[in-house]
Amino acid sequence: MSGKTITRAQLGEAVYQEVGLSRNESADLLETVLNEISGALSRGESVKISSFGSFSIRNKGQRVGRNPKTGEEVPILPRKVLVFRPSQVLKSRINQRKTAGAG
Repeated sequence: MSGKTITRAQLGEAVYQEVGLSRNESADLLETVLNEISGALSRGESVKISSFGSFSIRNKGQRVGRNPKTGEEVPILPRKVLVFRPSQVLKSRINQRKTAGAG
C-alpha cells in the first residue's frame, strides 16, 4: 500500500479539473453530494452508488469485551456502525491494480 490519502480539497480539485465548473462551484457540488450521503445514512437509509459500492448502517447489539491490558471484562454498549460493501466493478479494479503493479 502506498499510504496516500485523498482529501476533500483534492476531490474538489478533481471535480474542477474534470467537469469544468469553477473551483467554488466544484467544492459546493462535492459538499452537496457528501451532505446527501451522510443525511441519508443518518436517517437509516442505504446509499448505493453504481459501479462503486453501497453504504449502510448496521445495528450492533450489546456484548462483553475484554480490556487487553487488564483482562477485565467490560460491557460494550449497543451502537450503530457504518458498513461499506464495494461493488464487483470496484473489487475488480482494485485487484487489477495490484496484479498489474506486482510484476
